[in-house]
Amino acid sequence: MRDQALFDKIDLHLIRVLHTVLTERSVSRAALKLGMYQPAVSAALKRLRELSGDPLLVRSGAGMVPTDAGLRMVDPSASILRAAEMLFSDARGFAPQTAATTFRVAAADYLDPQFLPLLISQVKAQAPHSQIEILPLSAASDYHAQLAQGAIDVVVGNWLKPPEELHQAKLFSDQIVCLVARDHPAVKRGWTAQSWLECEHIAPTPTHPGARGVIDEYLEGLGLARNITARCPHFGLLPRTVASSLLVLTTGRQFCERYASVLPVQILECPIPFPELVYYQLWHERTHQSAASRWLRDRVKQVAASLRAA
Repeated sequence: MRDQALFDKIDLHLIRVLHTVLTERSVSRAALKLGMYQPAVSAALKRLRELSGDPLLVRSGAGMVPTDAGLRMVDPSASILRAAEMLFSDARGFAPQTAATTFRVAAADYLDPQFLPLLISQVKAQAPHSQIEILPLSAASDYHAQLAQGAIDVVVGNWLKPPEELHQAKLFSDQIVCLVARDHPAVKRGWTAQSWLECEHIAPTPTHPGARGVIDEYLEGLGLARNITARCPHFGLLPRTVASSLLVLTTGRQFCERYASVLPVQILECPIPFPELVYYQLWHERTHQSAASRWLRDRVKQVAASLRAA
């Protein structure tokens, strides 16, 4: 009976305040994001503290940090808000011109550099009242958990074997090539598989501990390893690094071609025959039937198709 009485005191607005305060780690920033007056957020936080029996947010130096109990509430509160957003929007169907949905796409920046800007502009043009957030695929991210919890809607990237437990759709495939500076010795001399492996390579920082990426995963299967001497978490910076060094970047031709006309770089065939890079979008069963999510996946597919045709 006590649990039911406690549950009856919790409404969706309170959950939204909880999640915003915990993620912003500031009552004033939470108030600004929620469009509320700060005293109203403080009053809601007081209610939340009384309901949970925990301070939730405590001062640390000049700022605020969530307590352990508060940290445990971040993901469940996000999931509740996402589920509530889907509950009635899907029942009514999705009307992009009037919807006020927040779309969340996780993607690495090794995609065609035009992909994400085009996706954002298309979503905003067709669903002007909606928001779109682009989240990174980084060592700190767990896209499996984020998809399951509703923190993201779609993941876009390439995999040799995409995870079978997620829904997937192929977007396009691309040839693996090498990008080097125009004065790189291989431009004139060419290279063998062995000399390519021995060159100094630059590669992106792994998206999670132990991750190898499709290039090195494939090489490992052949019993080979390349000489990676530089890593960078920002893929978009790699072509400029290559242009001013003797480093070799191995990635998709479509990505490289975006820079070949604006930087002193050259595209070379890779002496090791790699399978094509295949780009997918992945999503979870929880959003498989969502009208809003289906609309977003269609936008992703259309943007990918327009780039492939360009």
